[in-house]
Amino acid sequence: MILDGKIAANFFSESLSKEVAEFERVHKLKPHLAALMVGKSGPSETYVAAKMEACKKIGFQSSLFRFEESISEEELLGEIEKLNSDPSIHGFIVQLPLPSHISVDRIIESVKPEKDVDGFHPINLGKMAKGQPAFASATPWGIIKLLKYYNIDTEGKHVVVLGRSQIVGLPMSLLLSRNSNPGNATVTICHSKTKNIKDLAIQADILVAALGIPEFVTSDFVKQGAVVIDVGISRIKDETKKSGFRLVGDVDYMNVAPKCAAITPVPGGVGPMTIIALMENTLMAAKNQMNRN
Repeated sequence: MILDGKIAANFFSESLSKEVAEFERVHKLKPHLAALMVGKSGPSETYVAAKMEACKKIGFQSSLFRFEESISEEELLGEIEKLNSDPSIHGFIVQLPLPSHISVDRIIESVKPEKDVDGFHPINLGKMAKGQPAFASATPWGIIKLLKYYNIDTEGKHVVVLGRSQIVGLPMSLLLSRNSNPGNATVTICHSKTKNIKDLAIQADILVAALGIPEFVTSDFVKQGAVVIDVGISRIKDETKKSGFRLVGDVDYMNVAPKCAAITPVPGGVGPMTIIALMENTLMAAKNQMNRN
């Protein structure tokens, strides 16, 4: 079975559109998502354009703030503070990656938790870990919604997460191990220092690949009948393509897919669901602000 993120995202966007329309009817304004983008990067341009298009489709207001790659860390912090203080913007994201001279941690921590709709801030991560209301990290939360849409059972299953980043791997492990549905799984996290990573991966009922290494997961990593979630997306050279490259995930899809009970494609798997999760968080941020006012 193909876990098609586009089909699932269309399903969730319909209900979201109705909620947004009701919000606008009651409050006479649209939920407003802003994005900050530093420099020019092909993948980032694609990601941000998709997020802005989703806003238009679902009924959000959106704004994009672009800055030169040479912007200093202090200048970027100043721009973030403007958005923190702007009551017309309910939530915003800082598109990653950032230039090497800028501290990602410092930038993430400067975003007000109540506007952190990407779910990266330590306060949101901490609340999520405790099962308290918070903005869940967008990609892991999108994966949870995808699993639910396709009725993938996680209770009592062994999940192996390849990657321990605070953006995907860590929050993914928290969401899948908590007492919920999907959830109640036994989770193993692997990373670059894990010994015998292949031996652990092949034990997985559900394998989440989030290492950022193109086609790292080969067929000998995956047991027959496993569910594979591919979070990675990379460009690799391909002279047969007009563009000169093709998009691949962290999984060697052609050779792994025949062994799987279910697998996400790249592109079109996790990506659209990340955007849906971001939209959900933005609507929640707008509702929370209205309740505070």
